[in-house]
Amino acid sequence: MELNLETPIEKISRISPSYQKKLKKLGIQTIRDLLFHFPHRYEDFSKIVPIADVKLNETCCVLGKILEIENKKTPIKKMILTEAILQDDSGAIKVVWFNQPYLLRVLKEGDRVCLAGKVLLGQTGAYLANPAYEKLPKVKEGNLSKRLLHTGRIVPVYPETEGLSSRWLRYILRPLLIKFKDRIPEILPEKILKKEGLLPIQEAIWQVHFPDSKKLAKKAKKRFSFEELFLIELLVLKEKIKTKKARGIPIPMNLKIIKKFINSLPFKLTNAQKKCAFQILKDLEKPRPMSRLLQGDVGSGKTVVATIAALNVAYQGFQVAFMAPTEILAKQHFKKISQMLKNFNLTIGLLTGKEGKIFFSKENKTLKISKKKLLEKLKENKKSPHFCHILIGTHALIQENVRFGNLALVILDEQHRFGVEQRARLCQPKNNQQAAIPHYLSMTATPIPRTLALTVYGDLDLSLIDEMPKGRKKIITKVVSLKDREKTYDFIRKQVKKGRGVFVICPRIEKTKTQKVKEKKEQIWSWAEVKAVKEEYERLSKKIFPDLKIGMLHGKMKSKEKEKVIEDFKNGKIDILVSTSVVEVGVDIPNASVMMIEGAERFGLAQLHQFRGRVGRSKYQSFCFLFTDSPAKKTRLRLEALLSCENGFELAEKDLKIRGPGDFFGKRQWGIPDLAMSALKDFSLVEKAREAAKEILMEDPELKKYPILSQRLKKFAERIHLE
Repeated sequence: MELNLETPIEKISRISPSYQKKLKKLGIQTIRDLLFHFPHRYEDFSKIVPIADVKLNETCCVLGKILEIENKKTPIKKMILTEAILQDDSGAIKVVWFNQPYLLRVLKEGDRVCLAGKVLLGQTGAYLANPAYEKLPKVKEGNLSKRLLHTGRIVPVYPETEGLSSRWLRYILRPLLIKFKDRIPEILPEKILKKEGLLPIQEAIWQVHFPDSKKLAKKAKKRFSFEELFLIELLVLKEKIKTKKARGIPIPMNLKIIKKFINSLPFKLTNAQKKCAFQILKDLEKPRPMSRLLQGDVGSGKTVVATIAALNVAYQGFQVAFMAPTEILAKQHFKKISQMLKNFNLTIGLLTGKEGKIFFSKENKTLKISKKKLLEKLKENKKSPHFCHILIGTHALIQENVRFGNLALVILDEQHRFGVEQRARLCQPKNNQQAAIPHYLSMTATPIPRTLALTVYGDLDLSLIDEMPKGRKKIITKVVSLKDREKTYDFIRKQVKKGRGVFVICPRIEKTKTQKVKEKKEQIWSWAEVKAVKEEYERLSKKIFPDLKIGMLHGKMKSKEKEKVIEDFKNGKIDILVSTSVVEVGVDIPNASVMMIEGAERFGLAQLHQFRGRVGRSKYQSFCFLFTDSPAKKTRLRLEALLSCENGFELAEKDLKIRGPGDFFGKRQWGIPDLAMSALKDFSLVEKAREAAKEILMEDPELKKYPILSQRLKKFAERIHLE
């Protein structure tokens, strides 16, 4: 059978069934997948030095003949050492491999080998410790670097899985690359390759795996990073073009009713809120559906801005769907929005997985209602007295049986991706392909770095609330070490005596089996050592604050239990709430003034900033205490960034630089390939990829002139999920 790029790995004779399973764990199904499984770093073993010139504690590469080799068993730990003597024209050195007795079958006396490893000092002198090894092929030494795989060159190190090493991958990849590299079609247009100075794909694929120099390895990685960013940009810009072509519902701006609403508020809108509300209202007037992301720090007043948009739409006889990620948040929005709109003769519904409610502003009353009856009200004619203007809920809103009669606006809280197709599914009737697409507004308190705004959210227009309501005091933030814990507890007690509420955040619900997590270069930590909510609740209740009222909140509790705990905390029946990260989004307790975070090093900066935003929501001075026992310098750097930055957007940029995008958002959150994920730190490259994508789409929106690129984009879209 003739092999091609789409040939399944099962058909490759050199790959046994056990290795096929291991490759599939890494998502490798075909020859193409294998060729595009790129190294995540390189070992530079390119400089071969004479044995006489090796230096202690440095990694070196040497070439010589094995004079002797044997296995020895150590008397104490029963470890097997494979010891050898390697000699070249300049001298000889001892070589030691640990627990690799099989090497005696591979390497023999008289073999000429290339070894790469670190030189250490032992009891009997210097030795080469656990080096990578390779028998020398029978060619002239001048051609060695072209033939060597594991030593004597810049050596690729790949993402691995148990039982599948980089050494094995190099062995499998080289013959496949030799056979297939010239069959890989170029997807980037020639003019983009020239303009950006990128390597052609056939050269890049070889240099990314087996580079001739560090410079060429870097150029190859840049080419593929650009390619992946370019594909992401094509996807989001095509989505933007699609939205602009779709038919929307123009909603005129009713200034009279908007002014009435603003005047009814017990506070003044900030200039940033007014600016964002105006941008949204102007978008709603257009005959094309709005696609906008409203971004603002915790407590900056996004819900009020969204309510202005919802009121403007609902007051003119259209419907609004307002979707939240959790029942707690959906119910909180229902309560808050019903209160704000109580004087505007609107009907507001609440739909969650378990219940339905409806608020009639004319009578200022809320009634429980069956989900069936609530769904019937959605289909009512807009002139009907039972017409439901605004429906607030969880994902229950996009269930098959939820049908709106006249939907014109979809608002999503903390869920940033909702495409044209999903919005179309909310419209009825199903068989009406020409139905108008609702306007779309997404809200987030998660600070989005500039590169993410250009790529993952590149199809959305951005409105930024970059100003906090007047009268808010700066939250005092401190990193607390073990020795200052008691002082902090004393301070917390004083705050409770003043009538303030306290959050205590823990990274886990309960202790689990030890799961090792390594802090790079510093120390091994165990998840079981991290403060667990149940354990901390017991400790604070019985040992630290036995006289105070302690509550507990976590994701495994039932909805009604969670609601009761939050209500009790809000009403002062709980002094200290011990919780997991479930309070990160949307829990509003104006009376809370202390946020204490255990194991702060376990959370990202953006998440810590979200937690901090749960306090400081009233006139009281608020405090955020970050508890960490980690000695890691990186941890200190990150936490100190939180101390110096009040602005979430500035923090997001810092977090992206310190931790990298993979940790910032979760490596598998969107299915973004690793190279593109890493490249999200490079604003210049992202901008160039976006400009290139714009240029191609302006010239050829359907990519008819670029069939190979179009085909690749379809496959890329299946793998990636921007949400």
